[in-house]
Amino acid sequence: MIRLEQIVQYLDSRLEASEFPDYDRAVNGLQVSGPGEVRKVAAAVDAGEPSLRDAREAGCDLLLVHHGLFWGGSRPITGPLFRKVSELVQGGVALYSSHLPLDAHPEVGNCALLTRALGLEPSGAFGEFQGRTVGWWAECSLDREALRARVAEAVDGPVRVIAGGPDRIRRVGVVTGGGGAFIGEAARRGLDALVTGEGAHHTYLEALEQGVDVYYAGHYATETFGVRALARELEEEFGLPWIFIDHPSGL
Repeated sequence: MIRLEQIVQYLDSRLEASEFPDYDRAVNGLQVSGPGEVRKVAAAVDAGEPSLRDAREAGCDLLLVHHGLFWGGSRPITGPLFRKVSELVQGGVALYSSHLPLDAHPEVGNCALLTRALGLEPSGAFGEFQGRTVGWWAECSLDREALRARVAEAVDGPVRVIAGGPDRIRRVGVVTGGGGAFIGEAARRGLDALVTGEGAHHTYLEALEQGVDVYYAGHYATETFGVRALARELEEEFGLPWIFIDHPSGL
């Protein structure tokens, strides 16, 4: 058994939890405390009720998530939020969340790991947010369909392609989750393609007008990499067994 405080200190340092910018008032780090000692870890993309319940039923003491409970500042702990907090407290499960710090990390981050899952090595940072970058770009030599096939294999699911750029792709940007907003930056940086999870309706025309091929592979599907890598690292560092709790949204 490893003390929870020791694990939290390790994760905070590894991920720059307090230094990395994020959405307004998003909370990175330990969100709900739990038992003093951890014997088993769970990892999940979302802190939804099914994942919290599964973590408790599996006998886990710590749940690592990408999308935590708290966004946008203080609010009453009622309704679904009350049920989720109660599930954690009554089940003795601590909750640790890492959003943009986990997207951006060069080793255990969603964006770097998805880039490598495509058989590519990051060449540089990409996707600016409040003075930091959350994604990566890589060099390649693939036609549009070949890249689509690689993305589909990496996320084990369907990929929607907006064919706005060239058929032969030589520079591709990767920003997991809701990265459709980075099409303009991809064009300015001379990238031929952008791989991400999802985007708003207007990004269809933006991709065509900016000359960028855009690959939408699902918000959830592109963000399973980081939490699994974190849990695996805790196993290597502290000898803690772990499980991945999979509740795909299909979005």
